[in-house]
Amino acid sequence: QVQLVESGGGLVQPGGSLRLSCAATGIIFSQSAMGWYRQIPGKERDLVAAITSGGSTKYAISVKGRFTISRDNAKNTVYLQMNSLKPEDTAVYYCTADPLNNLNPRAWWGQGTQVTVSS
Repeated sequence: QVQLVESGGGLVQPGGSLRLSCAATGIIFSQSAMGWYRQIPGKERDLVAAITSGGSTKYAISVKGRFTISRDNAKNTVYLQMNSLKPEDTAVYYCTADPLNNLNPRAWWGQGTQVTVSS
């Protein structure tokens, strides 16, 4: 059974930073692509960042230069470092995994973690 458990969300002021973590079980983590999506109420889930097993990455234009995705295969964990946060980054953030190892990983989803950027 695949489980993706996100942590690290919360309330932060504009300009601040947060680091999201996602611990994965039930998959061959080192061979899987991992990703982060986000969703605002009433809108579709959009890709924020993705990383393949080989370390190739992809970012949404709106977060490029501010967010960094990384992975630790020894810990079966993927991270999203978010800097210079803006109110428009407020959303529920979802961790994803995909054995197809592409840069649009959507096979499995975590339960989501809320990120709120507000003063």
